[in-house]
Amino acid sequence: MNEKTEPDSGNSSAGLFSRLKKYLRNPFFIKTTSVAEVSEFLENARQSNVIDKEAQIMANKALRLGDTSVKEIMVPKVEMITVAIDEPATSYIERIIQSGHSRYPVLGKGMDEVSGILLAKDLLPILSSGQTEFNIEDMLRKANVVPETKKADSLLEEFKQDRSHLAIVVDEYGAISGLVTIEDILEELVGEIEDEHDIEDEELIQITEKEFIADAKLDIESFEEHFDLSVGDLDVETIGGLMISKLGVLPKINDEITLGNMKLKVVAADKRKIKKIGISISSG
Repeated sequence: MNEKTEPDSGNSSAGLFSRLKKYLRNPFFIKTTSVAEVSEFLENARQSNVIDKEAQIMANKALRLGDTSVKEIMVPKVEMITVAIDEPATSYIERIIQSGHSRYPVLGKGMDEVSGILLAKDLLPILSSGQTEFNIEDMLRKANVVPETKKADSLLEEFKQDRSHLAIVVDEYGAISGLVTIEDILEELVGEIEDEHDIEDEELIQITEKEFIADAKLDIESFEEHFDLSVGDLDVETIGGLMISKLGVLPKINDEITLGNMKLKVVAADKRKIKKIGISISSG
């Protein structure tokens, strides 16, 4: 009789490596099995030294993309830098130079009408030739419009197929709620990506006489001093911490609290933290 022999650890690792390659060759491997099974598989691969901890973390983040909607990672409308279709060129060119982005949504005459996407590089030949009169509509690229509920992994596949980098996000009524870029999705996988145009955000920006946008990291003392108020004896250090303390949970976009005649509303956040808070002050 032939006796069964137990495979040695080398064969075990080789077998696991073969399975890992089989999964990774399939770009949709995440969708072919349960998330729990793949997470367990990745943990086994790490313990067998087939992959390292960093690779395991990135793969698990990739798994979560299937549960992440574009609404959770988008740039909210209040922070979008846009161009109006009938805006004078001198006005938006200056804005493009200052912001340093490569793509800009061009909005039509209607408040939620997207005419297309303007690429900054398409302006270069015109500007270098000294032209001052040109039709912006001739330079627009087609805008990709997606619903807030679209999953990040699905949009990433669309970006790859279309070779596009930006999509306009709309709510259930077709109103613009923000935009999402391929960089926003990749940051979910690898963390914050900075380029030469990134600058430190101002912690408090005044929009109108009674409207502000604050970074969630704005410290409480600065907040109290600027608005001449007191939040009491709460054990918090930032305005983001204040909202978490008041609500008792990690706030989501559109969650709000009231401090006297002031309303604080989350306008940008992800699953891990609050990013931006809108502040509005009512009269009286």
